Amino acid sequence: MSWQPPPRPAWVAAVNRGEVLPIAEEAARPLRPDALLDEARARLGLDHHAGVGAIDGDDRFLVPLGVACGALEDEARLTVMGRWMTRRFLVRLLEVRFQLAAYLQADPGVRDEEVRSPVIVTGAPRTGTTILYGLLSCDPALRVPEGWELLRPVPPPDPDRFPDPGRLALADQELRLMPSVSANLDAIHTYSGRMAKECLSAMSFELLSEELTARYHVPSYVEHLAAADLTPAYEMHRLVLQVLQRRFGEVQWVLKSPAHLRALPTLLGVYPDARIVVTHRDPLTVLPSVSSLVATLRWAHSDAVDMADIGRYHAELYGGYLDALVTADEDGLLDPARTFHGRYADFVADPMGSVRRTYSAVGLELSPATEAAMVAHLAERPKGAKGEHRYSFDDLGLDRHAEQARFARYCAHFSVPSEGAPT
Repeated sequence: MSWQPPPRPAWVAAVNRGEVLPIAEEAARPLRPDALLDEARARLGLDHHAGVGAIDGDDRFLVPLGVACGALEDEARLTVMGRWMTRRFLVRLLEVRFQLAAYLQADPGVRDEEVRSPVIVTGAPRTGTTILYGLLSCDPALRVPEGWELLRPVPPPDPDRFPDPGRLALADQELRLMPSVSANLDAIHTYSGRMAKECLSAMSFELLSEELTARYHVPSYVEHLAAADLTPAYEMHRLVLQVLQRRFGEVQWVLKSPAHLRALPTLLGVYPDARIVVTHRDPLTVLPSVSSLVATLRWAHSDAVDMADIGRYHAELYGGYLDALVTADEDGLLDPARTFHGRYADFVADPMGSVRRTYSAVGLELSPATEAAMVAHLAERPKGAKGEHRYSFDDLGLDRHAEQARFARYCAHFSVPSEGAPT
């Protein structure tokens, strides 16, 4: 097996031994909804009469919050450091809910902001969504949300003071923490406050998000999320975009998350004019790569990381998602006039050719200046610049032939070439 937990810095080991008392004491506090809500109120200077952060009187987020808290306490086997980071993550989500509720009361007209024809990049993880998203962020005609905006969207960003330095500092502090705890994470996926950010972070304010399932072993929450109606999460997603564009006027949003694969009908119900870009790659390469990423994320929070369990989970998860994608395409859910399918292999062979085809398919204009900026972006970020990402299909304990059969319909339908699973 090639995946091994990366070494932890000495300071993280000391935290996990309980030797750093301020962190240990904070980590020991219960991960209960009432305790977390109390702390969020206190941080914002609110009293108990502020309620629970209901938006438009809707407090249904308390159900997934309760499920998440129970799973984190009973199943995730968090280290001291993991509990401390998790508590801060959850409290930040609740703080923003209170801020969104207050902002809506002060400016109900924000609901009238039109999010028109967003371009939404999706596809299984590790299929090139991130590099494509980074290239799209080079285009000044497009609005790609940055990390600090999606972590702390309230108040609406001011175009004359962009980025907001205080919120950027807070977002960088949070986003750079996990790579400092779990070495090698930057070699797999880089995080920072000014980078283009996956928009599933907006869905996390509804506590219905794969951010939790990626970071933690939480089977009961996974089950809850699989059965949940994700309409509230997408309505929250839209609200966050409305707030972010409030001081900018109408913008052309470009968004990205592999999580959208699971809920394309719901996404299109909220954004019926969305233009969809789907990236494709050999699933037998995707599975060990995404499992390695998730294992590294979980290692930041827990000593108990089971790569084989993660591999089985992803095989079942993306087996279902990608099969449903084929059905959606066959049934006409994805309008061919507003959908582009791009293959990772094509992007690797000709990155800018792939970008040009993407622009043409979804009705965007690629200027020579933007194309030059994209070429420079690629040159400044050569593969492996932050370290090598090693992974192997054999780490997953899966049968190669069985997995080929699982994904055969998907690969045939979208003409996805085999890369030969890494060994």
